[in-house]
Amino acid sequence: MRVDFTTLKLFVAIADERSLTRAAEREHLALAAVSKRISDLEAHLRTPLLYRQPKGVALTPAGDALLHHARNLLDNIQHMQADLSEFSEGINGHVRIHANTSAVIAFLPEDLAAFSAQHPQIRIDLEERVSSEIIHAVREGLTDIGIFAGHVQAHGVQVFPYRRDRLVLVVPSEHPLATRKRVTLLETVGYDFIGLQKEASLHALISEAAQQVGVHLRVRIQVRSFEAICRMIHTGLGIGVLPEQAVRTYLPSMAVRAVAIEDAWAVRELNICVRQYDSLSLIARQMVDHLASGPAFGNGEGRLGQSRI
Repeated sequence: MRVDFTTLKLFVAIADERSLTRAAEREHLALAAVSKRISDLEAHLRTPLLYRQPKGVALTPAGDALLHHARNLLDNIQHMQADLSEFSEGINGHVRIHANTSAVIAFLPEDLAAFSAQHPQIRIDLEERVSSEIIHAVREGLTDIGIFAGHVQAHGVQVFPYRRDRLVLVVPSEHPLATRKRVTLLETVGYDFIGLQKEASLHALISEAAQQVGVHLRVRIQVRSFEAICRMIHTGLGIGVLPEQAVRTYLPSMAVRAVAIEDAWAVRELNICVRQYDSLSLIARQMVDHLASGPAFGNGEGRLGQSRI
């Protein structure tokens, strides 16, 4: 069976447009040629891919399955072309990384700078995402490496330890808890909280911790960044829980204080995930080795032997 990339690209256009006519216009092909290509593809695969309807088409279950693979193949081709074109410009490697906010703020700047110094002719694409999106992107091949909160379930990927971060309670400078050296979550009940959006792993971790001690936190405002949380706290609108390393960025410029949290859940692991380590490009494997060899657990040794699927 032979399936050419032109036909796959055409099939994706049909799935997007839900119309043979609009797909033909988008791909600059005659409608008859489009119809024949799809009919030939269905004949090759021995299964219908489209439901022909009076006002367009819909995908059959087989069509849905083909669409998933076609998008992945075309995406890989696009990345291949981009990577190869960079060799002519002196670039000899390309690594894509998705990471959560904690890693982006606290650890990756130094780690990526050190790696870039050792490999000056590679390109690193870094995108900030929430942990659940990161795991999905790695599993679907949309990025090479993911860095996510360790308490989030990560099925279908290989996982390696990266770093530990400690969560602290951030309060206004004049808040009743500002003079405390450490607190428990239970002691914060009754105060308004500023938190992250619900899909963020940190929000889920704090909510689960509250449930375990049988309390309900009053989340007054939800925002999308650590800086926004600190600004809200700075104005006295509430208190919040954030990674200690991230908070250090905002302490000098805002009237806020960081108070240690005694509870065990406040020590959080950050993990690295990849779809399959052995299938990564050489430069991506070197990046994983570099990240995993940092001071995550105090002895500076990597943890590639502790991967799980």
